[in-house]
Formats: sequence, C-alpha cells, structure tokens
Amino acid sequence: MPTAYGAEFRQDVIDVARKGEAPLAQIAKDFGLSVTTLKRWIAIAERKETGAGPAAAESAEMPELKKRNRVLEQENVILRRAAAYLARDINPK
Repeated sequence: MPTAYGAEFRQDVIDVARKGEAPLAQIAKDFGLSVTTLKRWIAIAERKETGAGPAAAESAEMPELKKRNRVLEQENVILRRAAAYLARDINPK
C-alpha cells in the first residue's frame, strides 16, 4: 500500500523540484520518492495552477473561434456575390 504524504510535504518537494537546482531523479531519491511520483505531483500542481490544464484553455477559446469562423463564412459569401456581380458586367450575354 502506498504511503500517504501530506499536502505540505508534497508542496515542499514540488517547490524544490521547480527550483531546478538538481535533477528530478536526485530530488526524488533525496525525499524517498520515485521519479514517476514526483513528475505526477508536478503535473497535478501545474494543472491546478492553470485551471485544469490545456483542455480548459481550449474549451474557453472555442466560442471565440466559432464566432470568428461564422464571420469569415459571411465575408466569403459576400465576396462570391460581389465577384459574380462584377463578372456579369464584364461579360454581358
């Protein structure tokens, strides 16, 4: 059964790792952890700080991108109609 570490201990280990003064393998060894555990703790801390990671940033950006896409499609329709109108004046039948 894995040992439960307190939040304060985890934060201390993450702070030491973020300083970058030693390789993660050495930091993990010094604190009696596996490298995988340390990397997982760092990733979890980063997700908490950024607000649930990249997926949240993408979902927040989606409405803006949909709106921009709709505007570009409308502009495309207008340009096609203008091109057809101007082409009609150039080549009368």
